[in-house]
Amino acid sequence: MAISRREERRALDADELELVDRTHHPEVAQLSDKELGDLIRLVRERRDRAGDIASQRRREMRGKSAPRGTEASKQDEGSHLKSEVLAMAVRRLNAERSRRKGEA
Repeated sequence: MAISRREERRALDADELELVDRTHHPEVAQLSDKELGDLIRLVRERRDRAGDIASQRRREMRGKSAPRGTEASKQDEGSHLKSEVLAMAVRRLNAERSRRKGEA
């Protein structure tokens, strides 16, 4: 499923949006190999954290976990969308790394 840049802006905070913007063409092609590796690490960390939060919210909604805040979450569409956006960014970065290895 394609996610538009508009949806990306809605789902991410400013720091995450900056990272994800660097994963789009042509910016990703202009990164050095070291910058690409660092960016992959950062985006993976954000993706994993967003996935953990989405999972925790789903557990709260089902009543399997105590709420982290004052009351249980009612929905997790936002955190799920954030996780998907970051996962797509990781896929783009991995594709760029594979493309570079193929050229070498």
